[in-house]
Amino acid sequence: MPIRELPPHLVNQIAAGEVVERPASVVKELLENSLDAGARRIDIEVEAGGTRLIRVRDDGQGIPADELPLALARHATSKIESLDDLARIATLGFRGEALPSIASVSEFRLISRRRGEPAGHEVAAADGIVGMQRPAAHPEGTTVEVRELFARTPARRRFLRAERTEFQHVQAMVERLALSRFSTGFRLTHNRRVILDLQPAADRAGRERRIADLAGEEFLQSALHIEREEGGIGIAGWICRPSFSRSQPDLQHLYLNGRAVRDRMLASAVRSAYQDVLYGGRHPAYVLHVEMDPERVDVNAHPAKLEVRFRDPGRVHDFVRRAVEAGLALTRPGATQSADVPPGSPAPAAFAPVARSLFDGGAGAVAEAVERYASFVAVQPGEAVATPASAPAGVLGTAVAQLHGVYILSQTSRGLVLVDMHAAHERVMYEKLKREQANGGASQAFLVPQVIEMTQREADILDSQQELLASLGIGMQRIGPSTVAIRSAPTVLAGADFSSLMRDWLSDWTDAGASRRVEECVDTALATAACHCAVRANRQLSITEMNALLRAMEATDRADQCSHGRPTWVEVTMADLDRLFLRGR
Repeated sequence: MPIRELPPHLVNQIAAGEVVERPASVVKELLENSLDAGARRIDIEVEAGGTRLIRVRDDGQGIPADELPLALARHATSKIESLDDLARIATLGFRGEALPSIASVSEFRLISRRRGEPAGHEVAAADGIVGMQRPAAHPEGTTVEVRELFARTPARRRFLRAERTEFQHVQAMVERLALSRFSTGFRLTHNRRVILDLQPAADRAGRERRIADLAGEEFLQSALHIEREEGGIGIAGWICRPSFSRSQPDLQHLYLNGRAVRDRMLASAVRSAYQDVLYGGRHPAYVLHVEMDPERVDVNAHPAKLEVRFRDPGRVHDFVRRAVEAGLALTRPGATQSADVPPGSPAPAAFAPVARSLFDGGAGAVAEAVERYASFVAVQPGEAVATPASAPAGVLGTAVAQLHGVYILSQTSRGLVLVDMHAAHERVMYEKLKREQANGGASQAFLVPQVIEMTQREADILDSQQELLASLGIGMQRIGPSTVAIRSAPTVLAGADFSSLMRDWLSDWTDAGASRRVEECVDTALATAACHCAVRANRQLSITEMNALLRAMEATDRADQCSHGRPTWVEVTMADLDRLFLRGR
């Protein structure tokens, strides 16, 4: 076939393949236009899953009458004017392709009235052919109607799913955007039945009501609010406690400058923060908003603008990870009830001798710690210990007994608490070992360096990052164009396969500009050490020893879970017990 220029109608239909995948794609583009127009209220009407009708009405600033035909022209936009504008995009849409692409595969109608103008105007299109503009009655704002989507492109329509499935995608899209703009109200109807009616949220209580409506009450009850700003990057939102983990990543909402994104690097940063509090194979749940200078991120890296590129991905990754880690540090008994116990603080003074013997010793000392308790608390083996009336009872209360050599039973002001003593002691020891490692853990020089063969490009990257690796305890030297030698490493990594570790580290660095492979290997080794050092089942503890463990848990970050993600304690309130025994009925 000879080379020839494609007709505009066919060009628009090809472009529609990038923008309009299904009815939910149309809803996304139209809602983003409404949000960019400053809408405070958006009504979405859908029929037959969006194939028969999609109508989006907003109260935004509207489109001037003389610009209505331009709104249906390709590459016509009011959001950018020059290449400099493209480098600092602050709007959700900017390329001007959505409306003409949608109009090329549907019966399309656009009605708008600019704020302050006496009347509105409309323009219609069918299969990409734009009709004449004419006056129309309309309140201030804009309405877009899309009818019979893909009706004249049957090849595209055959790939659509059932009506119920398509509407589920539409509803998910509306919910995702509703979580990005709390100040805007959304109303969604399907086949004339109201599905969602979300009022604008002006404060945190209103935002949390919307989150409960969209993500569920259980999500909100398990959520921790975080807010942090550092070096021009900010993050705010809600992260769920590890106990509210999911079998799939279906409750992960991530926004960058108000735009919903599916960025692997940001998702990796959050997942890394959860690594030692989440049970294997489970996924965290969160709603997080990241804000930063638009010039430091490229949102024009994907046709649907779901993926982005950062100018300094390593810095962003580290910031997000540390912010989420700081929030998860509050997952310890009583962290939300009281701010009097700062993270990492020692156990209360009344139990300081016991706390030192059990929780502050190194890995070698802990194995004999329980046998040495008696000398610290002046109690002979087998002697009963009365619980002092003035014993400090925090959120975990005062120990009453040990059940089957595994669990600690504690009485609290609310009811009772059961503690898995091994899991709890494991977390306390793990956090202790991590603090010691962060404060300059021991490094071991190898008698025989480990030589790693790799490509010259990989060797160049490692060579350029020697200082960073040294800060992680990895002593590396380049001994050839494609050969490096590992001469020292953290003591806890003795015997590790550094060839695989460095290649994994390089893979992460190349992909995201950051990697935590070394830190994760260290944490895994420390978790194993903590598990081996923790008190075992059937080890008899005195009341004083059990109370010491409870107090240490209250002062330890992330003490709600052990290092493997298992829960360390559960509470049964008096109300729970009353329901169990039918009291008051």
